[in-house]
Amino acid sequence: MFSRSKTSRATVARGSAVEMELRRGRLRLSVFDDSPEDYDVQKQIEREVRVREGACKLLAACSQRDQALQTSKSLLTCNRRIMALMSQLQRLKEAQALQRAGRRSSDGGSLDETLPCTGKVAISGIRIPLMWKDSEYFKNKGELHRCAVFCLLHLGREIRDTDLVMVDRTLTDICFDDIIIFNEAAPDFELRFELYSCGVHEESSLGYSPRRLSRLSGSVGGSSGKKVRVSLDSTPGCGSPSNGIGTAGVERGGGSPVLPPALSVQGPKYHLLAHSSLNLSHVQSSFRTHDLTVSATEDCPYWLPLYGSMCCHLVAQPVCMTQQAMSGRLRIQVRDDAQSWRDVYGVLRGTNLICYHKQEHAEALKEPAFTIAVNKDTRIRATERNPVLHTQSISITNQSGEEEVSHTLVTLTSDDTRCWMEAFWQHFYDMSQWKQCCDELMKIDMPSPRKPLPVSLKQGSLYHEMVTPSTSLSGDSLLNSTSISAEVPSMLSSYFNESY
Repeated sequence: MFSRSKTSRATVARGSAVEMELRRGRLRLSVFDDSPEDYDVQKQIEREVRVREGACKLLAACSQRDQALQTSKSLLTCNRRIMALMSQLQRLKEAQALQRAGRRSSDGGSLDETLPCTGKVAISGIRIPLMWKDSEYFKNKGELHRCAVFCLLHLGREIRDTDLVMVDRTLTDICFDDIIIFNEAAPDFELRFELYSCGVHEESSLGYSPRRLSRLSGSVGGSSGKKVRVSLDSTPGCGSPSNGIGTAGVERGGGSPVLPPALSVQGPKYHLLAHSSLNLSHVQSSFRTHDLTVSATEDCPYWLPLYGSMCCHLVAQPVCMTQQAMSGRLRIQVRDDAQSWRDVYGVLRGTNLICYHKQEHAEALKEPAFTIAVNKDTRIRATERNPVLHTQSISITNQSGEEEVSHTLVTLTSDDTRCWMEAFWQHFYDMSQWKQCCDELMKIDMPSPRKPLPVSLKQGSLYHEMVTPSTSLSGDSLLNSTSISAEVPSMLSSYFNESY
């Protein structure tokens, strides 16, 4: 019998093995058998570790404040992704250990075996109000308090960040125009929202010199196996350990996996200013206000006068609302008229069974012949085998005012009837889990390209100093860009590509 204590020891051992492999620079976990999902997570960890190495080297060479702020932001985001991926990998290993021990669920209920569909979750229009003192905002007195802020959004193993925004007393709200979409969310998702801040006045003198570029020994790219190993074996992190901040200014907290340290470099430090958790109950077609838990006090140099609330637009699109759940040829009897049978091609999608004259009409998205409502109030049942039609039929009943409207469906074979019934039950289960998201299809706007910052990049910039001519982005293409937000990720992406 596989005891709980043995399971716990096996889990701890596997978690330790993950960390040891990362510290040794061997990112493939050869100790265990790799499933395709394991391998995918391991490759993502490897990529983030290499990008983190590039970010540390880039931060050590920054001579401009905007570049240092953006690079430190990228480094913090990268570290959080590594921690999320390590947690995901540890959960996968634990599940595999339980399966190998034969501790699979013995419950045979269909509900336990049924999984709801996934969906897209999008957050946009983030607004965080500020409450400056009258003497600061209206009378413009006192020292100008300026901070660089951005948001991290964590759903599952996906971590996304917003653009960097400079905030001072001339603003009444912190506004983020980003549209962030998570594509693989379950209905029980938890979207973790975190607001990070860095006091810019602290970084007025970065202490960096362009001469430090010579430390990079030419290209940032090249073979990085030894460099990754040195990076992971280094004791100090990118942030100062004396202030309670871990790598790149990520605050240490309970429950997170131990992150292998990165190169020891100085630079701007971001601190967690406020956070919140959003779930399915917060999804709504309109803007909504949510509570924020503020983590900083007024004596902190990165503090901002938050109200303790945020406003955003959180929407979701379950797959059952956007993709067809079932399709095929049907014979449909309208009401109780035995002579009103119609041959159609039916498509179950969203809250309707859409009936076309022909399959070609459905594929061409032409106007349907008619539709039958299929929502959370619809009743579906399989009738007895019809001796005339030689198959079972499916009855669909909807309430229209005080009257019930029924439609009877007949398929070509009994197997087709079974498949349609399974599709209906799965569809109803999906709608019951996604709740208000299945009342109507919520609109998700596509993200637009990030707006450039008013910073001109000259020939001989940090990018040209650091990236070799083999980089996929040419110097001329960079000269046409004025966005530090786009420049730094491009550098790190080039570094990752050259590392192989």
